[in-house]
Amino acid sequence: MYSINDREYLKICAEIAKLMSISLSSAKKKVEIQIAKKGLKTIEEKRQVAYELLKICKKDESTKLSSSKLLDKLLENLDGQDNFLTED
Repeated sequence: MYSINDREYLKICAEIAKLMSISLSSAKKKVEIQIAKKGLKTIEEKRQVAYELLKICKKDESTKLSSSKLLDKLLENLDGQDNFLTED
């Protein structure tokens, strides 16, 4: 599968990567897999698939914690335990 170098397509993939906390190449791969499954040829159709995946990611982002927000929540210290250290 060849790389798609359309500016708008890459912008949508970058937004998907940001929302999913993954690399741009991984986001492009996810979109390209969907494009291959549907057998699409024109760049407009490919942009549409990328945009549909972006909408799904935005919906998922609003309904649950993203991986970066989850990590931030896990790293918060509990009251009174900010200097706690276990020793062997």
